[in-house]
Amino acid sequence: MRALSAGPVPAAPRPRERERTAFAVLAAISVSHLLNDTIQSLIPAIYPILKSAFALSFAQVGLMTLALMLTASLLQPLVGFYTDRRPTPYSLVAGMGCSLLGLLLLAAARSFGALLTAASLVGVGSSVFHPESSRVARMASGGRHGLAQSLFQVGGNVGSSFGPLLAAFLVVPRGQRAVAWCAGLALAGMAILWRVGGWSRDRHAAAAPMQGRGLVVHQAVTRAQVGWSLAVLGALIFSKYFYLASLTSYYTFYLIQKFHVSVRAAQFDLFVFLVAVAAGTILGGPLGDRFGRKYVIWGSILGVLPFTLLLPRANLFWTSVLTVPIGLILASAFSAIVVYAQELVPGRVGLISGVFFGFAFGMGGLGAAALGQLADRVGIEAVYRLCAYLPAIGLLAGFLPNLDER
Repeated sequence: MRALSAGPVPAAPRPRERERTAFAVLAAISVSHLLNDTIQSLIPAIYPILKSAFALSFAQVGLMTLALMLTASLLQPLVGFYTDRRPTPYSLVAGMGCSLLGLLLLAAARSFGALLTAASLVGVGSSVFHPESSRVARMASGGRHGLAQSLFQVGGNVGSSFGPLLAAFLVVPRGQRAVAWCAGLALAGMAILWRVGGWSRDRHAAAAPMQGRGLVVHQAVTRAQVGWSLAVLGALIFSKYFYLASLTSYYTFYLIQKFHVSVRAAQFDLFVFLVAVAAGTILGGPLGDRFGRKYVIWGSILGVLPFTLLLPRANLFWTSVLTVPIGLILASAFSAIVVYAQELVPGRVGLISGVFFGFAFGMGGLGAAALGQLADRVGIEAVYRLCAYLPAIGLLAGFLPNLDER
């Protein structure tokens, strides 16, 4: 590895290639991610109910997503930076506790301000959860970093697909107060994360501290290449999450307005899309381990372009069909992006995870807010015609250096 700071730098830890993958820990952290993201995805899933009950505009709906995503994004790099130096495994339990408070407030909210506060609390919970849990996934990987990251992330994607189902079967029939029943998910997550925190604490006790260690980069790249590569990855995250925001936040409105389907039918179509996202996530990491992460990143962002261009011109049947390859292909990128960035700057797993999860959430929030403003002005169908071109940014992935991770 190449050190960038002045003075002697201790050698980076040798990879534990012979260590066995701790699948039980990966399963626990994936289930916790499922519970966390089920809670998080419940908020956009009940937007139609909240929009009607509180007479919200599309811009206000976008502000709710912005509150959720910005609190989830701005704190993550800080949490990751801190935990690289002072690992705090039981912070995972505290993060899930913030989400619990957000759910209870959302169930009792009587004003738009209370809705924003509830969304922000859920976002804070996610900001604490993701950097440390991503580190746990890497610790448990046994050297199979792409696989571990995919297993961790697929829990979140499956959880995101459960949010619309909870909305359709629990909140829509019983109303806003039924959100309080979802508090049981947060309590279950806290119990699981307490056990994961104990395992992580034991592993951290045997690890070398990060204090005094300079910034170390992958041996195949220079400092300038690291900066350029991170900028390219940021542009790809922008493309991916702005487009995903158009579907996760406004897909139900698009179906209702263009095809006049019911709220419940629109929720089922959203569920199908989110299941495809979950399947794509679990494929991306192992494919990156096998063929190289650069090629998975390149193919997943740019490869979705033909489908996004067709979507605004499709009828109801083909709209439902097209969202499956869109979710499947586009979702395969993020595991590869996170592990690629971790390989660029080894030894800063928490910081890199926090930056990329945080930036992804931030782009999702900004995308939702910006697209909501645009939808109020030009209509939701025009938004989908415009967003169809975002995956063309995937061409930039061709400039990423090969790290030869295989």
